[in-house]
Amino acid sequence: MKKTAFHRPRLLIVGCGDVGMRLLPLLSRHFRVFATTSQPARCAELRAAGAVPLVADLDRPATLRRLDGLAPWVVHLAPPPADGVLDTRTRNLSAVLPAGGRVVYVSTTGVYGDCGGALFDESRPVAPRNARALRRVDAERSLRNWARRAGASLAILRVPGIYGADRLPLKRLQQGTPALIEADDVYTNHIHADDLAAIIVHALYRALPNRSYHAVDDSDMKMAHYFDAVADAFGLPRPPRLPRAALQQVVSPALLSFMSESRRLLNRRIKRELRVRLRYPTVAATLQGL
Repeated sequence: MKKTAFHRPRLLIVGCGDVGMRLLPLLSRHFRVFATTSQPARCAELRAAGAVPLVADLDRPATLRRLDGLAPWVVHLAPPPADGVLDTRTRNLSAVLPAGGRVVYVSTTGVYGDCGGALFDESRPVAPRNARALRRVDAERSLRNWARRAGASLAILRVPGIYGADRLPLKRLQQGTPALIEADDVYTNHIHADDLAAIIVHALYRALPNRSYHAVDDSDMKMAHYFDAVADAFGLPRPPRLPRAALQQVVSPALLSFMSESRRLLNRRIKRELRVRLRYPTVAATLQGL
């Protein structure tokens, strides 16, 4: 007998933005999906996509009470606050997460800081260099503490720059924002938004308890090479290149911080343990397809 929506297991998506919307069609067949938003105007959009919308604000704990015990499966996509070194939003959420539940948290590869271009797996210790990364590390630790107390299963996906046909640095290229010269350039990591959605689904079913995973593709390229590849694919001028000392005079501190961390992440764990097969294995191949 086919299960009706009310008889399917419940799953909660916290922070249902672009990646969450890509997740919904992958999950709605097997789960009754609830999705939070802090914007009441988005409820109709979420409902049309197959989710039960819930208005909740992670900055206001009182609005999270209806989430308490709602669903044993949770995907946490909400970003930390914009300021401070603690992720108070995740701390608020952990108070209503289900005992014995299963949670997938989408974190960032920024928790490793600058690694000098080193190639490494998930056993490398975190070493955040800025407040943005410190908030993510705080979120990971808060959720690990919750999982131990609650006898729950947690999977942490460390995610790099997310891209897609509608998530490319075209505006930056059109504005002529410079990139770094080869000697100063940094290695960067990527994942297509659709592949990330698929990895989340695999993690829900297959992740080992309290395990971290690199949700990255097979690309091995420096940041300026990425900008060049996007420019070539869309017939735009390649960005000018500057030494780091000159670049820091013309870009924002936030942008400079992204251009100051170099690392290459191995993705063997998502392939071996989660049995992920990337639909978009490299940025270069994807751009050629466009």
